[in-house]
Amino acid sequence: MAEGRTVLWWGRFDPGYSRNRILRRLLREQGWTVLDFRPALSGLGEVQAALQGVPRPDLVWVPCFRQRDLAAASRWARRHGAPLVFDPLISAYDKQVDERHKLPRDSRRARRLLRWERGLFARADRVVADTPAHAGYFHEVLGVPRDRLAVLMVGAEEGLFRPCPECQPGDPLEILFYGSFIPLQGPEVIVEAARQCRASNVVWTLLGNGPLRPECERLAEGLPNVRFEDWLSYEQLPGRLCRADILLGIFGDTPKAGRVIPNKVYQALACAKPLVTRAAPAYPGQLLQKADAGIDWVPPADPVVLAKRVERLVSDPVILAERGRQALTTAREWFGPDRLTRQLQALLAGLA
Repeated sequence: MAEGRTVLWWGRFDPGYSRNRILRRLLREQGWTVLDFRPALSGLGEVQAALQGVPRPDLVWVPCFRQRDLAAASRWARRHGAPLVFDPLISAYDKQVDERHKLPRDSRRARRLLRWERGLFARADRVVADTPAHAGYFHEVLGVPRDRLAVLMVGAEEGLFRPCPECQPGDPLEILFYGSFIPLQGPEVIVEAARQCRASNVVWTLLGNGPLRPECERLAEGLPNVRFEDWLSYEQLPGRLCRADILLGIFGDTPKAGRVIPNKVYQALACAKPLVTRAAPAYPGQLLQKADAGIDWVPPADPVVLAKRVERLVSDPVILAERGRQALTTAREWFGPDRLTRQLQALLAGLA
């Protein structure tokens, strides 16, 4: 426990984002007092902190997506002798070069972006990755020494995502995807799987918005078994998941898709719902080999296999109920709060 210790959560972050909510709760449960500092201008954060007289904490934490806050936070932390943790969740270089292909890898802008991000990551005393595969990327591409890396998986907010009550399968049975319609998620693969699916009395729902939604709607024209829904509030999401019969993860074949375990996977398992998602190096090898994990693994970008897995699942309601119970067991054993707490403790060991 860290009774009486303070962590300064530094940056222009979103306090409602699930990763932030989960980590802040874990820290409080370990006895930390969480204080917030939100600079008006990221690059001048240390000047504002000095003018405001922000007291020295035991730890400075720069949360996910806040690369722009890291330089100022590190200068202030170094001046005050406070260790700095950075939880990027994503790499800006990975996003622009490998994921979105906006910058050619051998371009001057890509090389400049890589130098910038490598320099930023070098400022942190501890860099947090959400999976071992992501930690490997941070080491191999961004140059973070192994002894400065720690893995802390995302998990699901158990206060919101709780086991759904067992109920009779829907009529029609619903296969639900929800997300931001980006290449990593492969929503177009889902639409094509719906086209290939031969199961009757099944509807495929794609919920959310994002860049690939217009293309998915075009691909779904004339398919009576596909429908689209607009995004819900975060608090409404668990109830919506419970109304579906099978939940879908991600199916993209981008490099990053193999390194992450998305929120929707943790949330589906915590809700005790059968899950179909792509296999990836991000998952523990033992879990990938488990036949009773409540997860049906499929290859990336393979709508034919996805369609066949769904056909098999919906063929027998008993299978669905058993898969749901297995999913909950997986959530508790592999991604539950006890494991996350141990990972957090290992991350902080020797820092504060």
